[in-house]
Amino acid sequence: MKVSRIFLIILTLSSVILPACNMHKEEHHEEGHQILVTSPLTKDVTITQQYVCQIHSQRHIEVRALEQGYLEKISVKEGQQVKAGDVLFSVIPVLYQTRFEAETAEAKLAQLELSYTKTLFEKKVVSDKEVALKEATLLKAKAKAQQAEAELNFAKIVAPYDGIIDRLHHQQGSLVEEGEILTTLSDNSLMWVYFNVPEKAYLEYMAHRKQHEAEDKIQLRLANQTIYPFPGKLGNGSGAIEGQFNNQTGNIAFRADFSNPDRVLRHGQTGTILIHRTLKNALVIPQRATFELLDKRYVWVVNADDVAHQKLITIKYELEDIFVIDSGLDVTDKIVFEGVREVEEDAKVEYEFRKPEEILKNQKFHAE
Repeated sequence: MKVSRIFLIILTLSSVILPACNMHKEEHHEEGHQILVTSPLTKDVTITQQYVCQIHSQRHIEVRALEQGYLEKISVKEGQQVKAGDVLFSVIPVLYQTRFEAETAEAKLAQLELSYTKTLFEKKVVSDKEVALKEATLLKAKAKAQQAEAELNFAKIVAPYDGIIDRLHHQQGSLVEEGEILTTLSDNSLMWVYFNVPEKAYLEYMAHRKQHEAEDKIQLRLANQTIYPFPGKLGNGSGAIEGQFNNQTGNIAFRADFSNPDRVLRHGQTGTILIHRTLKNALVIPQRATFELLDKRYVWVVNADDVAHQKLITIKYELEDIFVIDSGLDVTDKIVFEGVREVEEDAKVEYEFRKPEEILKNQKFHAE
């Protein structure tokens, strides 16, 4: 009786377990064959190259005292916009004031001596050589007076161009030495933005320089991640502003120019240069269709007999969800898009083909 009950229990368990196992195998079998295949697509894509940059005024100078003396007057305030020719500082150079007065007096004396000598020459008291000597003495005295006047004029420091006054280093009444910094003056109407470009990118740019100059769009992203509203252009024609590469970094300095009508940009700021470039008829595939082995990128290619083979590819550019292919694929190839991990080398696969336009339409997945 007990044996019969045990046998009945075994039969009951078998009737439950076996269908469940078969169902699991069937589901696994179906999942193993849910493979989607697509093809590479040629399309125009926009790539963005990013470079950390430093922002400089097109003209930024140190305003220094030209002579020693007391700072008599400060005619500007920090952050003030000034025009070319505006007086910024006035210095009292006591020594040069007295020298100017002395040299001016010497010039007047030489003029009187010349006039007196000419009178004597007309009366035939002195020779023409005496007149020539006095004329030379007068020219020398005038030159010294002009030099003293120029040195005295150094007491008034004027703006050489339109710009913004930076921090003042001294207060009124301070004794300043010759060459001492009083402030700095920045012309921010046009900003020069410097960034370093690797040698490979430099060579690619120079190979298609005219095309890049006409088509590239250059933007500046500020430290708060906002985009500066005015576009930039590469300065100095070729963009590069140095004659040689940095041997330590392998980079060469480029410069982009940005108009600054609202004076938002200031000397010394940092940001990121964005160079947007359109690639015509680029060959692209979804990142999800690739896999990586030993730092190399591969895809599964399905041949005419529906047999899968892994194929090495090289990536030219990486975008958000697609790769721009440099070599290894053609538009006629069929590549596994979904189910990459389920495919084996030389294995025949059953798949569903979908057009690349449909696959790339809402691609937001990366490689497996």
